[in-house]
Amino acid sequence: MNAAPYSWNALERSAEQPVWIIDDQDLAKYCQYWESLPMVALDTEFIRVDTFYPIPGLIQVADDKACYFIDPLRLEDYSPLVALFRNESVLKIMHAGNEDLELFLYMLGELPRPIFDTQIAAGFLGWGFSMGYQRLVEHALGVSLDKGETTSDWLQRPLTVSQERYAALDVAYLPALCQQQIEELEQRGMYGWMQEETEQLLKQAPDADPDGVKYYQRFSQAWKLPVEKIAALRDLTAWRERICRQRDVTRNRVLRNQTLLDVINAWPTTGRELSNVEGLKPRVARQDGEVILGFLKIAAQSALAKPPAPIVRPLTYKWNKPLKALKAMARKKAEKLNMAPEILLRKKDLDALIRTEEAGEFSLPPSLSGWRKEVIGDALLAELKELKI
Repeated sequence: MNAAPYSWNALERSAEQPVWIIDDQDLAKYCQYWESLPMVALDTEFIRVDTFYPIPGLIQVADDKACYFIDPLRLEDYSPLVALFRNESVLKIMHAGNEDLELFLYMLGELPRPIFDTQIAAGFLGWGFSMGYQRLVEHALGVSLDKGETTSDWLQRPLTVSQERYAALDVAYLPALCQQQIEELEQRGMYGWMQEETEQLLKQAPDADPDGVKYYQRFSQAWKLPVEKIAALRDLTAWRERICRQRDVTRNRVLRNQTLLDVINAWPTTGRELSNVEGLKPRVARQDGEVILGFLKIAAQSALAKPPAPIVRPLTYKWNKPLKALKAMARKKAEKLNMAPEILLRKKDLDALIRTEEAGEFSLPPSLSGWRKEVIGDALLAELKELKI
């Protein structure tokens, strides 16, 4: 990337007095400037303890001059920030940005494009997989940070001096980290791979199951249940998703996953029986008991009217040795490339590859297309076809 180096030393100093953006006019002014830059760093602070949706407390930005705090408690017009997010000539740098992307999508209805995730880049470069921000900064820049305010109340005003410094430092080092990582990625011919990976991250950010109708398929241990119980599990989990969104409460406030399974296994028919299900909160039994029992009562009809897709059966023991062989192949290839093996071959991709046999023969799933196909996918496919299973 042709850009003058962003000085982490200067941004580190600016973290002592970050610039607060508390009115719409200032946000418009700064966003106009940021749109002229090659890159900006982004981070967020939010509260999500008892609510389904995150409550934004702060949006941090670092540019080539300073660290800034966009205050969600004061601003109303975010259109300049949305315009910045849509400006693809400005690279947006983040670290482990999944939750930040979720917040942006919920708060603004927009995702920043393009993005560069320094945690993902660290995996490509073999620095470490799923590296925390503190460890990454120390590894790349030799700066030791303390975790400090990770559980702070980001909705309080004013923030403490410690909170401000912690939040500002979360973006202060990102531009320098990004430039260092891009340079090494380009030298190793991996920058295109990194861009593919972050584009996939953006594609996967929107909720693919907003109505919760597929949530039940996560309960792999329930694959052997009869169809009416699977239908009840499907309908109950979809109801829980709707209720949690409507009430803005966590799933556990309504029904924990294990409690859902306990309800299905116990199959209560009365309020008293339902109340005896382990883990079911008395408040939920009183408030939602009739609804829960209603789903069980109509489970057979629901299964007939709309048969549930089966829950994917866990792979059988016969795959233990082939899986080890394929993982060993990927580790060897990752070592040769000096990258984290977890980046090269993810467990879900290997599982998807093996399950393609159910269609008649092995083939590469979509998740092993792109850069992975050439680097490891075709070799895995060839090896899998050679194995005697």
